[in-house]
Amino acid sequence: MDAIQEKILANPKFHELVAKRNRFARTLTLIILVVYAAFIAFAIFAPKMFGAPVLSGSDWAIGLLLGWLVQAFAFVMTGIYTRRANGEFDALSRDVLRN
Repeated sequence: MDAIQEKILANPKFHELVAKRNRFARTLTLIILVVYAAFIAFAIFAPKMFGAPVLSGSDWAIGLLLGWLVQAFAFVMTGIYTRRANGEFDALSRDVLRN
C-alpha cells in the first residue's frame, strides 16, 4: 500500500464517509425491497384484486398501475441517492482528499 492510500485510510473523515454512504445505501435498499415485496405479495395473495380493472369496463388493471408506481418509486429513490451522493458524499470525498 502506498503512502496516499495509508493517509486516506487513516483519515477519520474517510471512515465517516464510508459509514454514512453505506448506512444510506442500506436504508434505501431496504425501502425498495419492502416496496417490491409488498407489490409481489399483493399479486400473490390478492390476485383477483390485482387483476381487477381500474374502472368498470377498462382493460387497465390495478396491478399494472401499481407496477408503474413501483417503477416510478424506484426512479425517485435513485434520484434521492444520486442527489445526496453528488452533494454530501462528494463534499466528504473532497475533504478526505484535501487532508
